[in-house]
Amino acid sequence: MPNLVSVNIAAVAVTGAWTGSEGRSGIDKRPVEHPVRLADNHVAGDTVVDRKHHGGPHKAVYAYAQEDAQWWEQQLDRSIAPGAFGENLTTLGINLNALTIGTKLRVGDAILEVSEPRIPCRVFAGFWDLPHLVKDFTAAGRPGTYLRIIEPGDASAGGTIDIIESPDHHVTIAMAFKAKSNDLARTELLPALAHFSDDWQNWITKAH
Repeated sequence: MPNLVSVNIAAVAVTGAWTGSEGRSGIDKRPVEHPVRLADNHVAGDTVVDRKHHGGPHKAVYAYAQEDAQWWEQQLDRSIAPGAFGENLTTLGINLNALTIGTKLRVGDAILEVSEPRIPCRVFAGFWDLPHLVKDFTAAGRPGTYLRIIEPGDASAGGTIDIIESPDHHVTIAMAFKAKSNDLARTELLPALAHFSDDWQNWITKAH
């Protein structure tokens, strides 16, 4: 059964030249042993600095699969700890990239909704000290997913993940990521338009 390997938060922001104009970042997330509240568009105890690009209703929670992290370990020949992608939830046994936009998940006792893929940025590359990471991450097509909080609840390591509702379209996180990467036409995302945020809807329809 799909489950949580860990729940990760950034208790404090990190600094560095790679953090850009903000001067700080909440990307350095670490596993915690206690249950974490997912509510009010926020992961309790987590630090979000760049609120223009992170956090808010459509990016309240970020999930990344351990299977994808293990793939990266092989590619880079380095160990990758849970939370290293800046994810709040490290999952096991569920293909996050294959989930359709708008899918509802029960995670612990919270209900979350698949919203959009993670788009890599230079802060991510700087945190890993890999200048080509944005390009490599884009080419790999393993973005993980942001999640909306539909019903608040607690999540903790070992908790189960259940798919409780899937929309009747075929548009996946992987497809949305490919469209943003210019490897797929925006028109392919139209069947899921209503499940995207306003920003994504405007971007998808701008081409028409």
